[in-house]
Parts: sequence; C-alpha cells; structure tokens
Amino acid sequence: MLRKDFIFIVSVFIIFFAVNYPFLDRAITGFLTENDFQISHVDRIIDGDTIKIGNQSVRLLGINTPESGEKYSDEAKEYLSKNILNERISLEFGKEKYDLYRRILAYVLKDGENINLKIVENGFANYYFPSGKDKYYEDFKTAWEKCIDSNKNLCEKSKDICSECIVLRELDAQKNRAVFQNVCSFRCDLTNWNIKDEGRKHFLFYDFGIDGNSDFAVITGNGTDDEKTLFWKDEEYVWTKSGDTLFLRDSDGLLVLWHGY
Repeated sequence: MLRKDFIFIVSVFIIFFAVNYPFLDRAITGFLTENDFQISHVDRIIDGDTIKIGNQSVRLLGINTPESGEKYSDEAKEYLSKNILNERISLEFGKEKYDLYRRILAYVLKDGENINLKIVENGFANYYFPSGKDKYYEDFKTAWEKCIDSNKNLCEKSKDICSECIVLRELDAQKNRAVFQNVCSFRCDLTNWNIKDEGRKHFLFYDFGIDGNSDFAVITGNGTDDEKTLFWKDEEYVWTKSGDTLFLRDSDGLLVLWHGY
C-alpha cells in the first residue's frame, strides 16, 4: 500500500512539473536575472534586435537592425526566429542591465555562439554601442568587416558611378560635423542618398548634387542649406563622443562608405 501511495505521489509530481514547465522556467529565469548570466527560454521574437522571455523584453546588445518596414528588417527577425525561438539560451549582461524602457540589455548565446555577432556578420544589422565600447566591440567591428568582404545584405556595395567619387574627409564628433568631397571631375547627383549613425538617426539628401572636385559639409542645426553646407535639422547632436559610426548609402540603400571611431 505504501509503495502504491509513493508511486501515485511521484506520478502527480511529474505531471505537475510537465504541465507547469513554462511557469517553472520563467520562475527560474526571474531568479537568475540577479546574476551576470541568465538561462532563459525564448517565447517570442519582437523584431530583429528584441525578444521576449515571459513578459520581459530583451534588447540585444551590440547591434541595431533596420526598423519595421525597412529593407532587411523582416530578414533580421526571421534569422532570430529560425535560430532561437522556443529555444533555451544564455543571456550575458553588459555595462547596464536595463535601458530607459526597462528592457533587459544582453548578448544572446546559444550553444556557445554569440547570436548578436552572427546577425552583424550576416548583414542584418550594423554594430551599435551607444553606451561606449565594451569588451566585445572589436569582435563586432570584425564581424561587420567580414560582412563587408562578403558584400551581402546591409553590406552590399553601391553600384552607383558616384560611389567611387564621394569620400569622407572629416568626421568631427565634438562639432557634429561631417565633411565630404567629390574627388571625380564630374557632378554627382546625391538625391535620396542618406547618412545614418549606429542608431536610428537618418539624414536624407533631398534635391542635392555636388560638382566635381568640390566638398560639402553636413552639420547639426537649423540653418539654411546651400551648395556647401547642409543642416541636420532639429538634432542637438548625432555623433556620440564615446564612439560612433557613419554609414553613407545611395538612393537604392546600398553602402557607399562607412567610418567608425
């Protein structure tokens, strides 16, 4: 009789554990978030750089994927879905554990592989370190350089004839000023080209062209544009002093040049 009771109790316990596994998993997750690492189960993919663990949002560190509706935003989300959705992962925290929106900030590791890093290497994100460079910065820069070598997705090189003409002469983070030059002898039409930082700030060239062997500057402020100076309006600053990257793309969204510091 005692043996039957024991078997019954063990059976009930096993059934309870199986039914409540997601609950227990999240409870363990909540406990582990107090440490430098966290073992978690990925419940949902929000976009290419944000996931859900239970009710908690996690923003992936070191990367910035395109916004919803932008080129490669769907591919970035699909990459995460394919690799980590409904999987157990490890989270490694950086300098700060939460952002302003109370999202956890973390590197996602699966089977020892840094998923954040692979997203950059595959051209679904640029590297992104708004709080300053950490121990993984060089790894992410190298991943971006590998992406450039592979010439795929966000790293695909512009085919515009003027992509070989426009060079960056200066990027002054203190003055938030970027100076470019057209080194070719002919005029280049830059209409609908754009500049982006590592984050979400974009500058679009509207109806603009630059003569051969001429330079022009893009600066923050609300002045009047002319053929030599364009204003990144309504922005107090763009380039962070702790480090940032400039990405210049043509009207097709293909990469003309990039410069990090």
